Amino acid sequence: MGPLFRLTLNQLTGRWRIVIMTVLASLPVLFSALVVRGSRAPFVDEFEVIVISTMLAGSIAPLIIVAIASVAFGNEVDDRTLANLTLSPLPRWQIVLPKMLGALAVSGPFILGSALATGFVAYNRDATAVLAVATGIGVGLMMYTSFFVWLGLVTKQAIGVGLLYIVLWEGFFSGYVEGIRYFSIRRYATALMHGIDPRRFAGEVHVELAATSLVAVGVCIVFFVLSTRRLRTMDVP
Repeated sequence: MGPLFRLTLNQLTGRWRIVIMTVLASLPVLFSALVVRGSRAPFVDEFEVIVISTMLAGSIAPLIIVAIASVAFGNEVDDRTLANLTLSPLPRWQIVLPKMLGALAVSGPFILGSALATGFVAYNRDATAVLAVATGIGVGLMMYTSFFVWLGLVTKQAIGVGLLYIVLWEGFFSGYVEGIRYFSIRRYATALMHGIDPRRFAGEVHVELAATSLVAVGVCIVFFVLSTRRLRTMDVP
């Protein structure tokens, strides 16, 4: 699996991808710094909804991940070399796993760095708050990655479908339609933040920490299994 992991890293670390990820990841940090230094700073709950939940967990993180994870198999599909992988003696899960890990390794430092810096700036070096934000975003990162890798195997328009998912499902429906929060990655990320630091998102109703952790693990496992199954059953050109 090592060579496939390194190949995935090389495929996903183009110069323009690095530039775009850097710009996107810096936005919550810059916005937080401007808000904190402003003369009319919002209340903590308003800041968390606008910046931590909507901007970081619901927009920036999934945008970076969809650009990376949804094309984890893209080069093989476009170049019609996926058959070379599927004809190898490796079990299908040993092909999917390094692809997911490669996507995590590329996008993770940018997203986690953004979460740590945003929490550090916004919460005045409060270690518990910073840990809560970074952990919630990190778990969301794993869930988003497993989902978007699977999506990239299901459709060639994975980026377009992923953008619709981010804007409509995570951005609109999860915020305004009751019950959608139980099917929203962003909502589980913020629930995890609240579970670690009850001061965070204190005004919202959250899933319990234990249930949130189980759902996060379950989502990653389910989409890993679905990706493995898809790779086993799809028509490879």
